[in-house]
Amino acid sequence: MRVCKALLLCLWLTSLSALAEWFPVQVQADGQLLQYQPLAHAAQPWRICALLPHGKDRYWWGVAWGLDGEAARQGVRLGIYEAGGYENPQTQIAQLQSCRDQDADAYVIASINIHDLCPQIAALRAERKPVIDLVNRLDCPGISARSQVDFAEMSRAALAYINRSREAGSFSIGWLPGPQGAGWVADLESGLQQALKDQPVTLYHGGYAPVDRASQAQLVRRLLAEHGDVDYLLGNAEAAGFAAQLVQTSGNHYRAQILATYTTERILEQIRDGFILAAPTDSPVLQARIAIDLAVRALEHRLQVNKVSPLIEMLDRRSLPGFDISRLMPPEGHWMIRRDLPQ
Repeated sequence: MRVCKALLLCLWLTSLSALAEWFPVQVQADGQLLQYQPLAHAAQPWRICALLPHGKDRYWWGVAWGLDGEAARQGVRLGIYEAGGYENPQTQIAQLQSCRDQDADAYVIASINIHDLCPQIAALRAERKPVIDLVNRLDCPGISARSQVDFAEMSRAALAYINRSREAGSFSIGWLPGPQGAGWVADLESGLQQALKDQPVTLYHGGYAPVDRASQAQLVRRLLAEHGDVDYLLGNAEAAGFAAQLVQTSGNHYRAQILATYTTERILEQIRDGFILAAPTDSPVLQARIAIDLAVRALEHRLQVNKVSPLIEMLDRRSLPGFDISRLMPPEGHWMIRRDLPQ
């Protein structure tokens, strides 16, 4: 057998068998462990509208790929829209209205924030149109089901990893969560505060910003300029990725060890290279596939659970080779999928 020269290629080669049939997969469904089995096929070619916050990185490319693949497998028609960033809530509102104007049968929504879409979701509930909450968390009445991991558990998993690896005594963390107002960021912060209770830790909050490289780089530079002796920096993938590069190129100026609150392709590469200590993954591709199945089940009155969550996996250099990368991102050569809702 030819030796794999790149870790990501090796991971993909070992994941190929999972691509044809991604199920059954172990999840938590309404808090209970079970093997999730989607429907074999939709009863009719339902029209489903999917809304994502952006398509700037392979996390959301993976979500779009998972949505597209499961829609094709089940035989439903899918529109995929992305709003261009967390700074564009009005764009997502307009995209949802466009799908409503086109009379979509069901909606899968990874929201920019927890509240802005609530009036439209209330109207959809009155119309008996299913709404599936995907990844980010909506805080609205009328949600039919949720396909998402509790991001509070993600931050608790990261802190537990720090506690297993650090020396005894007091320590400090620089914290860069992401965009203010996003449900997943609020959950990350809630989980972190719970996990830090009664611990000998000093927390330096680096501020909020959209999860693009330029915005997060500015926060990272400011945080490290003010607290250059911080022991750990824990942040969103863009912040962690930039911080890892900055620490590595600074000689011994900074001592921070870097962890991310979720995993992207760049984070995987930096874990492999030893620049990032670890990161949890919420298996976004699986979340997307499950969301489509939940939408079909809701349309066909076969919905049996309210919330389905893939199991969180903590990735470091030791665990990375055994990880099924098809749960996280699309294969090489697959880019962001954007598609208008088919008629």
